[in-house]
Amino acid sequence: MFGGNNMQGMMKKVQKMQKDMQKLQDELKQRTVDATVGGGVLTLTMNGEKVVERVHIDPSVVDPEDTEMLEDLIVAAVNEANKKVDEMMAQEMSKITGGMKLPGMF
Repeated sequence: MFGGNNMQGMMKKVQKMQKDMQKLQDELKQRTVDATVGGGVLTLTMNGEKVVERVHIDPSVVDPEDTEMLEDLIVAAVNEANKKVDEMMAQEMSKITGGMKLPGMF
């Protein structure tokens, strides 16, 4: 049904794609994204492993009487950074897969 050479060629391509994807995933873990919320009063830096590396909070938003607002800003920044990491991963992976959607991938 399938020619032996065609199947071998396809398997080599799949193996190369897997190797390239693993290499890219390792590289993306080293990249960071910044998410800024609240009109610039809170900036959060997250790496490709979705680990928060840095948070900068403008002192003007630190109000001991209104910690809820600061909590909301942190949640918004973490969610935005997560979204940016996912988008970065998907964009870079699509370069390897040619836009093909692969189950279990980003």
